[in-house]
Amino acid sequence: MALLLFLAQVFIISLTGALQPGPVTATAITMGTRNRWAGTLMALGHGIIEFPLIAVIVLGMGKFFQIPKVQIAIGLAGGVFLLFMGIQTYLGLKADADDKPKALHGKPILAGIILSASNPYFLLWWATVGLALANQAPAEWGIWAFVLFALTHWFVDLIWLQLLSWASFKGSVLLGRHGLKIVLAFCAAALFGFGLFFIINSIKLLFAQF
Repeated sequence: MALLLFLAQVFIISLTGALQPGPVTATAITMGTRNRWAGTLMALGHGIIEFPLIAVIVLGMGKFFQIPKVQIAIGLAGGVFLLFMGIQTYLGLKADADDKPKALHGKPILAGIILSASNPYFLLWWATVGLALANQAPAEWGIWAFVLFALTHWFVDLIWLQLLSWASFKGSVLLGRHGLKIVLAFCAAALFGFGLFFIINSIKLLFAQF
């Protein structure tokens, strides 16, 4: 019973994180307009980064991601990537609805990998909140509890991202070409905005070191 309560806690905490608007959300909506399974594929890419990251952090590397210089480097790289994604999405508005998406728009697994690896807040969450939860699981119930913890957390991301892409795919059919362009324009602005946010915060952190 105690383990089930712990997993329920993990589910709720993970859900509150997944529901926060961010670049992954915007990308899942963007890719979902063309691929109803984009969310599942993005979650697979996310897991490729997340599962090894959980193990590395539990083994003592959590403090590495709290180093300001590391956060600055990740933030700048992530910001530049998001600006690139935003610009590509905006340029895609000029293409016909039947055209193939450019850049990473047709590669949701790769997008999930890059967006996860280049998000400083995702890495910082695992170095703090995630680390506390990850340490609790094996300490109290053994290694299998740790596996269940990791799968429960990832399952939340899988459900949410797939719901987003499915709703986006259905919405694009109902909205038509004009409505689709409005959705993509909003996502392009969101990606560009998050990119600027990452870069500005990294620059502020850089100046704070002097």
